[in-house]
Amino acid sequence: MSAWFSWFLDWLRSLFFKEEMELTLVGLQNSGKTTLVNVICQGRYAEDQTPTVGFNMRKVTKGNVTMKLWDLGGQARFRNMWERYCKGVNAIVFVLDATDPAKIPAARAELHALLSKPSLSTIPVLVLGNKNDLPNALSAEQVAEQMGLKELAGQREVMAYSTSCKNGSGMDLTLQWLTRHAKRT
Repeated sequence: MSAWFSWFLDWLRSLFFKEEMELTLVGLQNSGKTTLVNVICQGRYAEDQTPTVGFNMRKVTKGNVTMKLWDLGGQARFRNMWERYCKGVNAIVFVLDATDPAKIPAARAELHALLSKPSLSTIPVLVLGNKNDLPNALSAEQVAEQMGLKELAGQREVMAYSTSCKNGSGMDLTLQWLTRHAKRT
């Protein structure tokens, strides 16, 4: 299919269908959640990011999909509010620094604790092994294995991708996965 024809079909669909989605981004501190939000919203990478204190909310429209993104702080003192912001969303995005093996056990424990909540039992989960532009980054398969994602499947869809907010690697797959979970209005 030509790029022009694909663009035309997307434009035609946008006249008749609008899609909305609400996402919550969680993960340990310094994993790249805020950077991911900025890349999605602004289409560019910025080197220095201020850590999120509490939460931030951003809205962006991509094609005919309007995304409301909740970016939650990853410091231990903010993790008790993750469940509240994950209820009723279209998908939960767990961002992991794929170059920091020392944090994997804590990230796994936090993800499993969050997803054990009955109110979140059917919400799809996307785990992003971020920073794959750096040496020794885990692959998507390694992220899935080390984060115990097979244990989390059941009533929910669970997926892992390897990404880099810095060079854009894996961002197309991430956006495709996310927009599949939008709801039509």
